[in-house]
Amino acid sequence: MEIRVLTYSSEDLVCEAGGPDLKTTHTPSTFDLMLRSSWAEKMSRGLFRYHLGDLETKALPGELGYVAQLNIQRGTERRKPQEILSLRQNFDPKLFNFNRIKQEEVLFDMCRVQPSSTEETHTGPCAGTCRVLINVSPLERGHCLLVPEPARCRPQLLTTPALQVGLESVFLSADPGYRVGFNSLGAFASVNHLHLHGYYLNHPLRVQWAPTALVEPRMGLYRLGFPNGFMFYTDGQDLPVTVANICKLTDILVDRNIAHNVFMTRGCPPSPVPGSRPLPGGVRVFVWPRVSCFGAKEESGFNVALCELAGHLPFKNRKDFESIDEDGVKSIVQKYVFNDQEFDALQKQIVELL
Repeated sequence: MEIRVLTYSSEDLVCEAGGPDLKTTHTPSTFDLMLRSSWAEKMSRGLFRYHLGDLETKALPGELGYVAQLNIQRGTERRKPQEILSLRQNFDPKLFNFNRIKQEEVLFDMCRVQPSSTEETHTGPCAGTCRVLINVSPLERGHCLLVPEPARCRPQLLTTPALQVGLESVFLSADPGYRVGFNSLGAFASVNHLHLHGYYLNHPLRVQWAPTALVEPRMGLYRLGFPNGFMFYTDGQDLPVTVANICKLTDILVDRNIAHNVFMTRGCPPSPVPGSRPLPGGVRVFVWPRVSCFGAKEESGFNVALCELAGHLPFKNRKDFESIDEDGVKSIVQKYVFNDQEFDALQKQIVELL
């Protein structure tokens, strides 16, 4: 089967992406068109574990603006998560990995090239290729997996090339509802094969404009209040520097055996007060150090990972979906993230190391 390839260069990055009304139709980019059309075609062919219709969605009252969605089949129909025992667990070729998927589950390949160098299809992976796959148990429309050079069989440890392609995919999208995230081992990653998640969520999230405090100016490192986490911001002009700084932080967390979740979304520039809307075209990248959770994750439970920390709450049973409120969510989330005292101590250590 011939695999489509999206070749792109720095000239294709979209520096402005719509306004706050995510239900407004935006002029899609080439990336958006390829992802949406390929994803819809795979859904029509029944390649997912369930048909994803319009999810029941509601905004929880409160200052944090949580977006709750009911997706029961993700809890009942998804592939059994792997048992994770360590943040540095080695890749195991005997377990499920993304080299074992059906070729029909491949959406396309992404390959960065120099400006003016283009092609539309290829018969084999090019150097540095990122394979884009369907997530067979989708959270939302367009839910895909970004798997950098899958044949290299890297474990789920964030690398500079992986972070770069994830961040570039956000800038390749003209839709402000497109988000990308990463769960480390011990942070509810389900498969120990290097990958990121990408998906569309047509609802604004508070983290896109939440106030932040400057921590380390040379690194462009900021702090988010609740849930306690770090933030970086880029307008697309300094991607390699931003990527390098983020990886310095995640490398420190790995060295200290601290699990973490990463979330990338369009948002306002850093500010000590809530940012403005409509949202400018830059991207906020959040890194949440968190309490490690090892073993196999509960498939029907409320697992606090990249979505939940960002304010997107996928529920797998109606009882929780209908009964939860903001205080209830905050009490659950706080069990998995560092409290103020713990975070202050970690922040001090990280600034000294940086």
